[in-house]
Amino acid sequence: MYLSANEIAAMQAVRRVHQLNSAAIREDKSLGDEAGLKNIGIHLITIAPGDKSTEFHSHKYEDEAIYVLSGRGTEAIGNETHKIGPGDFIGLPAGGTAHETINDGTEPLVCLVIGQRLAQDVVDYPRKGKRLYRNSGQRDMIDIAQITPR
Repeated sequence: MYLSANEIAAMQAVRRVHQLNSAAIREDKSLGDEAGLKNIGIHLITIAPGDKSTEFHSHKYEDEAIYVLSGRGTEAIGNETHKIGPGDFIGLPAGGTAHETINDGTEPLVCLVIGQRLAQDVVDYPRKGKRLYRNSGQRDMIDIAQITPR
């Protein structure tokens, strides 16, 4: 399906606040949903100055990528931080290091975020000690400390 720039501009953004981090607030336009995509998510997100895109996390099975369109910020990947701006690309392979996008600039940070849409995934939130199991629409969050290795 074709979406014109005018149609995208007219789309209503959805305000999303992460359930584990009230400072993780973004305005989200799901271009993938609008175009009817089933297996890949494509989101045009806007992060206001002082906010983050999400809680620091990693995906066990899904790849994720971020392309910065405008604004400036910081991408935290594990223990490293990288200043980001227009034209920068961040590739986050499945099973990789936890990350978060932070708008520490003075203007909105606008990014294209792309990720797989697998029926199952496991997402770790290491700073919160939480793990999310996602299975065909069901979401179960547990404390990582409660996991019993086998």
